[in-house]
Amino acid sequence: MELNPCTMAGYEPEKHDSSVKYSVVVPLYNEESIVEDLHKRINSATKALGEPYEIVLVNDGSQDETARLLERLAQENDHVVFIDLRRNFGQTAALQAGFDYARGQIIVAMDGDLQHDPYDIPFLVEKINAGYDIASGWRVRRGDNFIMRRLPSWIANWLIAKVSGVRLHDFGTTYKAFRREILKDIRLYGDMHRFIPALCVRLGAKICEVPIKNARRATGKSNYGILRTFRVALDIIALRFATKYMTRPLHLFGKWALISGGIGMGILTYGFIRKLFAWNTFHLFQQHGPLMALGCMLVPTALLFLATGLIGELLMRAYFESTGAKTYAIRRVVRKTEHGGDIPN
Repeated sequence: MELNPCTMAGYEPEKHDSSVKYSVVVPLYNEESIVEDLHKRINSATKALGEPYEIVLVNDGSQDETARLLERLAQENDHVVFIDLRRNFGQTAALQAGFDYARGQIIVAMDGDLQHDPYDIPFLVEKINAGYDIASGWRVRRGDNFIMRRLPSWIANWLIAKVSGVRLHDFGTTYKAFRREILKDIRLYGDMHRFIPALCVRLGAKICEVPIKNARRATGKSNYGILRTFRVALDIIALRFATKYMTRPLHLFGKWALISGGIGMGILTYGFIRKLFAWNTFHLFQQHGPLMALGCMLVPTALLFLATGLIGELLMRAYFESTGAKTYAIRRVVRKTEHGGDIPN
């Protein structure tokens, strides 16, 4: 079967197909050793649900043979969709690409390293069928290193729960099931995929947790490390702003303006009064100049950094959401059609 690589010009994700009940979206990066096994397990678990389904496999710029193996699976199986990104855009962008091309009424997202057991899919789907909008996996017993993975994860989950007001035990896992309509108003960028439940709560989403198994990685090397903790910390700041101050930023900036302005005016008033009553003996900057200069520089500098980051967050949201621009670029999409050919490009 000959492939016709698609170009981005005039190429849009397919419209929702109500005949597909379930879509399983899996981003993969350098997972050639487990691609075949992953497909077999997902196919077995999803087929057992007894409804039309598809498996959307997203190659996130892998450097090994992952893309070739995924392409072959898409050519041989009409339930497999292969999305090949032009480079490594990151897990969040890969998931967004999968969501955009998924056709199912219920969309399941999971990692492609087999640490998520595909046979947990029915338990997540069961909660969606019971009326929930999001069924989020909860790794009750994790097989990861305590210092490098579990402890930072526990701290991050606690902070995210406090900031967002969403009481979940495990925000970090990708393993979640979504009702299709809840995702259509969410655009993902950066590393924001872990915050989907928090972002959806403001839209009225009904969320539950489902205990899932979390196995140790059998082969290959994890693409995540402790350095991700620092990125999560920055994302938590953005999440706080997005969930509380998005529509009223002046409440955030105005509060700090009053505090810093009050302190500044207090210092200036103190200096003015001291100078007024002891103008010929008291030299303000000679006695307190370095400390005052340092304080006057650090406070506005910190506020400027924070304001710049948050304004940049707003500008990026406005750009992606108002223009329809995407955070990924697709080289080609492969799906076997009923007539044996590829999808038109």
